Amino acid sequence: MPEKGRPVQSRRPRPEPERIDVAALYEDEWLLAVDKPPGMVVHPTYRNWSGTLLNGLLWRFRDRPAIEPRIVTRLDKDTSGLVVVALNADVHARIQQDAAKGRIVKEYLAVVHGRPDPRRGAIALPLARSAADRRRVVVDPCGQESETRYEVLSEGPVSVVRCELITGRTHQIRVHLAARGWPILGDRVYGTPDGTLPRQALHAWRVSLPHPVSRDPVALEAPVPDDLRRFFP
Repeated sequence: MPEKGRPVQSRRPRPEPERIDVAALYEDEWLLAVDKPPGMVVHPTYRNWSGTLLNGLLWRFRDRPAIEPRIVTRLDKDTSGLVVVALNADVHARIQQDAAKGRIVKEYLAVVHGRPDPRRGAIALPLARSAADRRRVVVDPCGQESETRYEVLSEGPVSVVRCELITGRTHQIRVHLAARGWPILGDRVYGTPDGTLPRQALHAWRVSLPHPVSRDPVALEAPVPDDLRRFFP
């Protein structure tokens, strides 16, 4: 128990600004879109208190105290691509409202083993945390309703698939594709490691949304990174 009169110390340190390069794809006074490289953690966790995208954002806006960056679209550490950042709490709330009403479209590109059949469709499988390992997500009839729409862009021994998130569950695309027998190349958790690719071949490609202030349509896109480009026709 803390001594009487002393404040209780938080176990989680406050994120600090760090000089980390952030590649901006779009920016105005309300909204920022950045291109996250694979290997970068988005938000500090108990294992990664520093070196994250948020630390870099705090550095980017270190001289603008009115800006409070809030990450809207989080990605796994080894997923590359587009991350949308609200620059104040009101903008963050408006984007969350739009997401809840289905006004935001999120598209990913995945390189998978095999040839998905049919070439276009939807995967609707409920997902939940694994009881044996809380870091994993599994298909569970008692889990949360989850849907991923997909379209094959090219096929061969490995295929390129465009995925659209209808719901946004943790590891959703990775688990859904693996459950259908098309695991993502290099996915060490839900597929098999790949000697030529040290991370899962998943890229957050496009986000379309109404601008949180002007309400004009905004289309954002992150270019395919070099380590995945060789798989594309």
